[in-house]
Amino acid sequence: MTATARVIHSDPDILGGTPIFVGTRVPMKTLLDYLEAGDTLDEFLEHFPSVRREQAIAALELAKEMLTACANPT
Repeated sequence: MTATARVIHSDPDILGGTPIFVGTRVPMKTLLDYLEAGDTLDEFLEHFPSVRREQAIAALELAKEMLTACANPT
């Protein structure tokens, strides 16, 4: 199982395939939207208690890794 599979899931039958946090119906994009608006991770987690702090941090780390890999291809 990949790191992505443990944190983010995409299924065409759930929210039309939008990437969501595993075990929830909360889109990953919602976390990014909160952070972009200046909200804290704690505020996001307060509004979406089905997302665990570890999941949110892992998803952000995954996004960072993916962006870093795109910016610095080997």
